[in-house]
Formats: sequence, C-alpha cells, structure tokens
Amino acid sequence: MTSLFETHTDLTVSGGPVRHHQVGDTGPPVLLLHGAMLDTAQGVWRRVAPALAADHQVHLVDLPRHGGSRPWQGVLDDAFYRRFLDELLDTLDLPQVAMIGLSMGGGIATGYALDHPERVSSLIAVGPGGIGARRRAQLLTWLFLRAPGTMRLTSRYLARRPELVRKSMLSSLTAGADTQDFEDIVRLATEEARAKDAHGEPGLDDWQTQAYGPFSMRLNLLLDLPRLAVPTLWVRGDQDSLVGHAELSAAAAAAPGSRLVTVADAGHIVTYDQPDEFTRLARAFLAETLDPRA
Repeated sequence: MTSLFETHTDLTVSGGPVRHHQVGDTGPPVLLLHGAMLDTAQGVWRRVAPALAADHQVHLVDLPRHGGSRPWQGVLDDAFYRRFLDELLDTLDLPQVAMIGLSMGGGIATGYALDHPERVSSLIAVGPGGIGARRRAQLLTWLFLRAPGTMRLTSRYLARRPELVRKSMLSSLTAGADTQDFEDIVRLATEEARAKDAHGEPGLDDWQTQAYGPFSMRLNLLLDLPRLAVPTLWVRGDQDSLVGHAELSAAAAAAPGSRLVTVADAGHIVTYDQPDEFTRLARAFLAETLDPRA
C-alpha cells in the first residue's frame, strides 16, 4: 500500500515546498486534498488513490506544513490557499481538474471552485470545513485559539505524548483499532505531530484558526454557494461529530444542482472508516460528470 508514496516530486509553489505524488496515466485528472492538523496525503488517501487510478490521473499533494511540504513561513489562511491552488494547477500543467477534498481540503477546494469554476470540472467535498455561520462554543474556542502560545504548545504536547494521538484515533474512527491500516494510520499521525513540533508549527492550521471570529465564523462559504457553478457532491459520515448534517444539507440546498450523500458507519474521516464505499461513490460521481477524453 505504500508503493504509491515511495516516489514523489518536490515542487516549489507560492514560494514554498510541496510534495507531489501521481498515480495513473490515463483518464481525466483528479486532485486529492487532505485535511488539517495531523492529516497527510499518505494517510487520508492511502486506499482511495490507487483505486481511482484505474481510470483517472490521480494527483496528491501534502498541503503546506504537512508531510513532505515543509518548511513554510507566513500566514496560510483561506486567501493564501485560493492563490496556492491556482499556482499548483499551473505548476502541474492542469488547465482543469476534478477536486476531491476532505475537511480543510474540502473547504479549500470549495473556495477555489467558487473563484475559478473554469478550472474545476467537478467537486467532491467530504465533511468540508468553512460551512456555517457559527460553531459550538464559538466564543470560548475563539479565545482559546487567540491565547498566546496555545497552538505551539498543542504541537509540543502531542509530539511528546504519542499515546494521546493513538487515543484520539481510537475514539474518532468508528471501528477503532479494527479500522483497516489502523497501526499505519496512528504511525503517520504520530510522525506528523513530531514534525509539527520540530518545525515550530502550530497545532491547528492557519486556515482553521483564522476562520474563527468571536461571535460568528469569519469564513462561511455557505453564503456564496448559490453561485457555485461546478457539479458538486457533498459527502458526510453519519457519525461525524465535527460537521453536522444540517450544515451540509444547507450546502446541498444552496449550491445549484449539487447533492448530499451520507455514508453509514463513518465519522469525519470517511476515507479511513469506509474507503471502499467512498471510492465507489467518488468513481460513480466522476463518471457522471467528467469527459473521459479530457
């Protein structure tokens, strides 16, 4: 399963390093974007990318400050990522691409599709961030995120307490330790925690923390979804505790022609809990929306 990730290309995009993997030589191109915090391409897409490569050119990157895409300077917020994706597609010589994003990756892909519908042939957003006006404990979360040094201490704490990373994975994956590839998933997340600490990075991504305001979200893509002009599939695990059904139902209602699918026995990271079912959904949707001659 690791053979896909044994080779890579290191790119420079927006002035920083980006690790890129590709699998599959024929069919329409697809770009996979992982989530925040301890996610990496090798973790989130380990079972999905090889299956999609049967009929697609699959591109995967470690997003800045993840995996092999280090070090990065500056604030990597929503505005940064909209520029970053444009430059990434130019660097990869992809005039148009289907995008599949999970969590932060889903929010980033949605924002980019709003700005550049001509470059996104279709969109699959899995438990995307950035949807909705408020979050639970909005003010308390905002205060916590703004407390000096808190995010840096979070990285240090996780790096020094790998048992907490394992415990978090046990509690967040619906099958717990019986999840396919569980030990590899924990290993990669633990390595990511240590890398964040070694590079002096915050525990949460800037895209997440900068999205918060004290009383409402500064980033709420829901307001712009009526102008989303890209075929879109919203996907949510039925046990997702981070992104609610009401939020994604509102997204599906707001975005013209889009639809929502709920995956049974899956939490926030659907590709860990139900990789085969997610791949089936993704391949079916891409077959509906993409031109095989692209």
